[in-house]
Amino acid sequence: MADVLTAEAVRDQLNGLPGWSGDPAGITRTVELASFRDAIAVVDRVAAVAEELDHHPDIDIRWRTVTFRCVTHSARGVTHHDLGLARRIDAIVGELG
Repeated sequence: MADVLTAEAVRDQLNGLPGWSGDPAGITRTVELASFRDAIAVVDRVAAVAEELDHHPDIDIRWRTVTFRCVTHSARGVTHHDLGLARRIDAIVGELG
């Protein structure tokens, strides 16, 4: 099982992830896309990556606003897996958003 990061480690890592916030209990980012279809396209791509990594974010869709929350549920906190997934989410948002 992956180790939960300390508050300091999460804070340091979030400095390199603009738009993300959180603490050892979870990290989140909310993005607003141009349309509902664009929001669904981003979620669809993130879903494919999540399956590839076998690491799944919590996703909330409200029209064209999407919130991603990453936490390693089995570890009960943020691990390096969550930070890697956050970077992949950022790349997808950058491409499609």
